[in-house]
Amino acid sequence: MDRRAFIAMAAGSILSAPLAGEAQQAGKISQIGLLFNTPPDAPRLVPFREGLRELGYIEGKNIAFVWRPSHGRTERYTELAGELVRLKVDVIVAPDNPTIAAAQKATKTIPIVMILAMDPVGTGFVGSLARPGGNITGLTTQSPETQGKTLQLLKEAVPSLSRVAILWDPTEPGRRGVARAAEGAARVLGLYVQLVEAGRPADLESVFAAMARDRVGAVLVQSSQMLGQNRPRIAELAIKHRLPTMGIARWFTESGPAQGTANWSETPVPVDRSPGGLLSYGPNYSAQYRRAAYYVAKLLGGSKATDLPVEQPTHFEFVINLKTAKALGLTIPQTLLLRADHVIQ
Repeated sequence: MDRRAFIAMAAGSILSAPLAGEAQQAGKISQIGLLFNTPPDAPRLVPFREGLRELGYIEGKNIAFVWRPSHGRTERYTELAGELVRLKVDVIVAPDNPTIAAAQKATKTIPIVMILAMDPVGTGFVGSLARPGGNITGLTTQSPETQGKTLQLLKEAVPSLSRVAILWDPTEPGRRGVARAAEGAARVLGLYVQLVEAGRPADLESVFAAMARDRVGAVLVQSSQMLGQNRPRIAELAIKHRLPTMGIARWFTESGPAQGTANWSETPVPVDRSPGGLLSYGPNYSAQYRRAAYYVAKLLGGSKATDLPVEQPTHFEFVINLKTAKALGLTIPQTLLLRADHVIQ
């Protein structure tokens, strides 16, 4: 266990007892508004529910969830956030930049908990990580070394790599700053960088064809709702054009439909299983969701968002998909395989 993980775990253990006491003394059912694109039974929410239970907050006993899922329609977030505000929930949980932005627009008083925020300072969600300065706090997926570490692993997997493309979605707040940070990290590693924009699913076919024509050696795929939901197509196009890909979350490498794609659709649609991306390195999303429960508990217990610093991730995971490596005709060095947290055979 690294030093930061130990400190975070110890802090959580020390603070859990008083939080449980606050929950039991509340004497009311606190309303937790959830602004998500996934349904209430989404697997990603299991650690969040477990974290709340560990802190003494039990659904139906002293808390109630007020769900407002978008069913994949991101344009509805503003409307759904407004509904939560009108219902006067006690706290709003908004996992990513589109939902955080909608919640921020809807209220300046109800506390908002972020889970997977990208560039929260640059987007104006908070004044700084140490002093949020408003009604928003929680967790970011960024840490100073993340982009450099991600590209270093990609370079080790593809030793001949000299030109890398960074695929990003310009339609979501906060993505430009992250793409620029990745660009800077790539240059430090001596890589020629090509920033590639894709704001719609219809863009993917043409951008992959263009990257292949430009003789890009690999693609770093930044996160966004659109890119995540179209992960199967990205994996297929990457193999078609013989382009190794690197994502920033474990789900990027896993076979099957994009997380939530088949689950929240209001009408059943056939979903083909994709081979998954080649590599991923980034925060452990389960750990982020579990830690978000701590913020909710503190806010329900009377703390103010402005007094709770935004946390950077302490748990990371590196995943390699050997099925995809084989499809690309790529041999992953044994030294890299030994360092992976998960290897998909």
